[in-house]
Amino acid sequence: MRYRLLAATGVLALAAGLSGCGSSEPSPGASGSAAPEKLTVWIMRDSMSDALLGRFESGFEASHPGVALDIQIQEWDGIGQKVTSGLASNDAPDVIEVGNTQVAEYAASGGVKDLSDKVADLGGADWLPGLAEPGKIDGRQYGIPWYAANRVVIYNKDLFAKAGVGGPPKTREEWLDVTAKLNKGGYQGIYLAGQNWYTLAGFIWDEGGDLAVKEGEAWRGTLDTPQALAGMDFYTRLQALGKGPKDSDEARPPQADVFAKGDVAQLISTPGGAVAIEKANPGLAGKLGFFPIPGKTAGEPGAVFTGGSDLIIPEASKHHDSAYEVVKALAGEQFQLDMAKEMSYVPNRVSLGGVLDGDEGTAAMAAGAANGHATPNSANWAAVEARNVIKEYMTKALTGADAAAEARAASQVITSILNTKS
Repeated sequence: MRYRLLAATGVLALAAGLSGCGSSEPSPGASGSAAPEKLTVWIMRDSMSDALLGRFESGFEASHPGVALDIQIQEWDGIGQKVTSGLASNDAPDVIEVGNTQVAEYAASGGVKDLSDKVADLGGADWLPGLAEPGKIDGRQYGIPWYAANRVVIYNKDLFAKAGVGGPPKTREEWLDVTAKLNKGGYQGIYLAGQNWYTLAGFIWDEGGDLAVKEGEAWRGTLDTPQALAGMDFYTRLQALGKGPKDSDEARPPQADVFAKGDVAQLISTPGGAVAIEKANPGLAGKLGFFPIPGKTAGEPGAVFTGGSDLIIPEASKHHDSAYEVVKALAGEQFQLDMAKEMSYVPNRVSLGGVLDGDEGTAAMAAGAANGHATPNSANWAAVEARNVIKEYMTKALTGADAAAEARAASQVITSILNTKS
């Protein structure tokens, strides 16, 4: 589940020698080779700009004599089957970008190299938790965090000013008060569709709950725990302060189009949503602000789902050592800084979040990313999403059904799906 951020805030011009960059010594696999060692790297369409990838490729090859990179752009449509086939191939790629929540599914095939012994070398203690966790299955690190994106609150500064709201709220309760005040000004305080389950997940995590937990070798759905029900209660209170449909998600209708009409004060989205809003209504350009989703206390932003990408190395790769050098370079500080400034992504390291401080939207996103979480790390989680289990539960709870009873029923379905053997 990955969320494209649409606007780059600037291009960082680096010297041609930028490697992005791992060790400056020759690649272990290249030693003594008469011909270059060719590594195939799969990168997803629109993940990175051509300029950024070009700088990386030329810099990496300059600092790793004897290695040639073949960076191949992959389409999202059908990528799951293509990666699965690639992992089992005799001609497997050497490095693959995958959605962070897909790592468990691919690792279950046995075709992904375990990189647990490389975590310290890669600076793993500084990784964003919500990005690193999906790459770690049963205590072993298969996916290396690459970049992240998460939701923030986009707000209409003019409507805040007209309602006498001085600035963004700092806590969840203050957020409810501010939103109610915006409604009194004749506006829609917030547009929140009833099935925005990633936002619900954040409220559940804030309460100390989860969507599902693993107990020994078995999974258990946990939407019916007191913590998860408290998260749903807050979602219900917030959603009631707007006119969002209770039986649909943020894509139906496109929430950016709703906000663009000019009478909605707040929206939960990735910062890139502002681009779509301004495209639909150019009159809102310069009038949009951003703040992290508020948490229960002023000292910590609310929990958010961290979407993004990881890097994996197939077991079938014939160049494990050199492939690791590529991963190390792409996940390293130098490339992460270049990437963050050009692509407006959150870097994979907590300590690098400040690089985005010059842009209000990405700075808000980076602040929220420090409290990022991931969906349950099961190869079967995609089936839960496909069944719309959580969405259907939310609609029932928001339209008068007994929330606790519906949560128990949804939890039983999640338990069954996650424990199904493939």
